[in-house]
Amino acid sequence: MSTPALHERAQSLRDHRVPFVHARVVLAERPTSAKPGDEALITADGTIEGFVGGQCAESTVRSQSLSLLSSGDSMLLRIAPNPEADQPGKTVVHNPCLSGGTLEIFLEPVLPAPLVSVLGDSPIASALRDVAVSLGYEGAAYSSGDLGAADAVVVATHGTKEEETLEAAVRAGVPYVGLIASPKRGAAVVGSLDLTEEEKARIRYPAGLDIGARTPAEIALSVFAQMVSERPRDPRAPRDPQHLPGEPPMTRVGMLTVLEPDTSIDPVCGMTVTIDADALVAEVDGELVYFCCPACRRAYVADPGKYPRS
Repeated sequence: MSTPALHERAQSLRDHRVPFVHARVVLAERPTSAKPGDEALITADGTIEGFVGGQCAESTVRSQSLSLLSSGDSMLLRIAPNPEADQPGKTVVHNPCLSGGTLEIFLEPVLPAPLVSVLGDSPIASALRDVAVSLGYEGAAYSSGDLGAADAVVVATHGTKEEETLEAAVRAGVPYVGLIASPKRGAAVVGSLDLTEEEKARIRYPAGLDIGARTPAEIALSVFAQMVSERPRDPRAPRDPQHLPGEPPMTRVGMLTVLEPDTSIDPVCGMTVTIDADALVAEVDGELVYFCCPACRRAYVADPGKYPRS
């Protein structure tokens, strides 16, 4: 894929709110197949578009990138063919499968801005959307439809479509659901909803922290202050409430939900391998064993006893 095509693809992923990691080679010591400036995009399903090295380097980049989609952190990754001591500011990975060169690759997660859906055309609703943009969120007017992609839903209509929207937001597992209303009216609205008491308790009313807000802008500020105060401090700990048994586990980055990849250890070289549709695998004695490259797979299949698995 050419560089312009790769950049166009990256913009398309941003436009469609698809999280990905942008990888760029910043150092390449011969012999390596990559060179400084080579780039790739890694999406949450493990797909790599572009080029930052051969198959063994890609395996390391894939596993590290998927972990970054969970943490939201950037990383300077150093992949070396021989063991090296830790280096400040770098994640050093020993990959004996490399052809002899060393690579340093900067990995940067590109995550979509949290989506805040606002129902209503009142001054407060307008202020909510304006403040969302100022904070780097995506503030969108909501009228109807699926709320599964929303990170927050605030109802500010003063009566119109309140009940159905609140019920839909709670059932969709939206992390923050707020209702702009007085305490008395808010209690009446929430009390009438076709939800369990536990589900009703997830709705904030009156939405926002009690900071003495009076104007629409101040009320909007109090709502976003409440969102920020309630978001997880550690993005790796909370689990998505909609996670189903048998599906990959999920975590939240700020308000965003991402999948945690399943991994395995290559018994030949010790590399961490991401288990996905493209993973190299062999069935030995009824067990699936995963590998970072064909050479490791061939070596293991030829003599499994030479590579004991922990």
